[in-house]
Amino acid sequence: MTLPRITDGGLAAPHGFFTREGGVSEGAYASLNCSASSADEPARVAENRARVAAALGVAPRALFGVRQVHGVRCAVLDAPWEVPPEADALATRLPGVAIGVVTADCGPVLFADAEAGVVAAAHAGWRGAVAGILEATVAAMVGLGADPKRITAVVGPCIRQASYEVAADLRDEVLARHAADARFFTDGARPGRWRFDLAGYCAARLVTIGVKASIVPHDTMADEARFFSHRRRTLAGGGAIGHQISAIARHG
Repeated sequence: MTLPRITDGGLAAPHGFFTREGGVSEGAYASLNCSASSADEPARVAENRARVAAALGVAPRALFGVRQVHGVRCAVLDAPWEVPPEADALATRLPGVAIGVVTADCGPVLFADAEAGVVAAAHAGWRGAVAGILEATVAAMVGLGADPKRITAVVGPCIRQASYEVAADLRDEVLARHAADARFFTDGARPGRWRFDLAGYCAARLVTIGVKASIVPHDTMADEARFFSHRRRTLAGGGAIGHQISAIARHG
């Protein structure tokens, strides 16, 4: 079967922002849950990830990720690992592998420098984005031979501004870094609340350091049929949740 995924022509490497469709998980995890840290059945998660690997043209055990912690570390995959490190991004020039991050509202960002043969994937929640995870990812790619002028980055499906009402703590932390970033906020529906453009903020941070960046238009919160969403789960009162994966491959 063809696994549903969203792609962007600017990324010169096999990739996909995969949806929640096309997997074997059930219930709240239906169906392509790719989070190994969830309470989903491990065998089902393994099958889901194997399907993603196959869609990207690599072996089932050649899809690698990290243990995401909302930090600013980008790990470098220079040899297959058995135990993923704690990080929120990973970069590689290793052939025959795919690398990915899982999200359920945070921003997945895929990167490629086709000339250098370097690819990367980053998990950018608002805290990580403000703290510098995207810049750390580009720095790791440069360490592998990439050039920021050649890197293309795409911000994938995440919670979009219309769905993302936030409180003063988030806004204050963003503005404490750069007051001009007030442009990424609009008034919320409630007093003392704002709507934050996470995707736009991520893309702007990349453009500032010379990286070409684009955004796919999908809103994870608004599209329940296609995406898992932490905000939607929270508004519904909690419970189990799956995560979609965004991944990019480095072939031969």
